[in-house]
Amino acid sequence: MNNQITQQAEVTDDVSGMRLDQAAARLFPDFSRARLQSWITSGSLRVNGETRRNRDKVFAGDLLNVEAELSAEDEWTAEPMALQIVYEDASVLVLNKQAGAVVHPAAGHRAGTLLNGLLHHCPQLELVPRAGIVHRLDKDTTGLMVVAKTLQAHTSLVKQLQARKVSREYQAVVNGLLTAGGTIDQPLGRHPVQRKKQAVIKDGKEAVTHYSVIQR
Repeated sequence: MNNQITQQAEVTDDVSGMRLDQAAARLFPDFSRARLQSWITSGSLRVNGETRRNRDKVFAGDLLNVEAELSAEDEWTAEPMALQIVYEDASVLVLNKQAGAVVHPAAGHRAGTLLNGLLHHCPQLELVPRAGIVHRLDKDTTGLMVVAKTLQAHTSLVKQLQARKVSREYQAVVNGLLTAGGTIDQPLGRHPVQRKKQAVIKDGKEAVTHYSVIQR
């Protein structure tokens, strides 16, 4: 069974001037680029209410609207996996991701990811964007992750994250001598040279981190 999905995003300064399909991949990270391209071609993803081509450029302030039927992602395979689930109900589940675990398939990691394990644990997740994964943790990070089990829960969680109604806390080991506490308020975006890394860039997305030293 397919599900109807409706989402909207405004083109931000950091993606202004990009091709539509490239900007869409940044603004709708829960969907694969191939899927977004097919929606653009079919007219299910429009710019300011108008049909555009994948190669057309978009600019800050443009509104991207998605109204599409969400069918199963056939490129992902369910795999049996021991998941540390700490909470689960009909709408969401919370799991403890261990260091070394990759969250979702990517180049070099097409299998053995948490997404593959989630599809085995809960097959209906094939109809939810990114198998319900609404946020990520780096491979070497341990921590709790919330997974949406329904399209409604996914939409709600994504909106809460976008509205910054969800806070996240991390513990990290760092080098150097830090003050007892402080705030880092610097925009983040893709590194201009090392494209797999994030860096502080002028036109990046707002990123505010409050930190305190708990042990020296």
